[in-house]
Amino acid sequence: MPEDVEALVQFDDVSTQFGDLWALRDVSFGLRKSETRIIFGAAGSGKTTLLKAAIGLIQPDSGKICLFGEEITNRSEHALFALRAKAGMLFQESALFDSLTVRENVEYPLRNQQSETPLTEEEMEGRVREALRFVELEHTLDKLPSELSGGMRRRVGIARAIVTEPPLVLYDSPTAGLDPITANTIMALIAKERDVRQTASLIVTHRFQDGELMANFRYDAGTEELVPVPESGGDSTERALTKFFVMKEGEIVFSGSREQLDQATDPYVRRFAKH
Repeated sequence: MPEDVEALVQFDDVSTQFGDLWALRDVSFGLRKSETRIIFGAAGSGKTTLLKAAIGLIQPDSGKICLFGEEITNRSEHALFALRAKAGMLFQESALFDSLTVRENVEYPLRNQQSETPLTEEEMEGRVREALRFVELEHTLDKLPSELSGGMRRRVGIARAIVTEPPLVLYDSPTAGLDPITANTIMALIAKERDVRQTASLIVTHRFQDGELMANFRYDAGTEELVPVPESGGDSTERALTKFFVMKEGEIVFSGSREQLDQATDPYVRRFAKH
């Protein structure tokens, strides 16, 4: 991706502390269309704080953050609302509304979107069904979250995150607590969203396999399946779109490709590499 393409998210020397603890420390990076950042790190290393800061849910003590080309540092909640609505977010454990049906959960972002031309009820119904069809759960429209398995709830969470067709989606531990087969299904859907819509993705995870899938596979529209990304003497252009971060005490202590992560010698970084 050319460096002159505008970043959807840009961090410049961002730092913030909670008491004596660094939540973010001198964090700088940019994320552009179709790019993915896989974020590893021990508990309390700043991973979720980074996601929240990216959409203005946490304000930094210093540095600058731009979202969709606009600086969001020290903006009011009201001023952030329209920008934040352009990003999708899959929260930990999906965070669905227990008292709402699947249909109502997925349409929630559409009903709360600020727009000069609001969707009609018919258009909204179509978008909800399309999002649920994307995650293969259109048949659950009228069910409550309590009637679904953990993996199905996570898929509904993805449908809610992408129903507005956002150019940027943030995923906070999308596979946490899931069995390996279900976790791979979730990551396949995230890869599908990235490749079908050229979405930029920030993904916090504890599973190396999640990052490996994003780096090594792409969605093929013809077969409707994931296929391996071809290698061409190292990182191909497609492989280069996925980078790995390792965070420690608020710092990004590693940034690079999957192959570079595998070759890392730092003991802390190697905890998150494939062995």
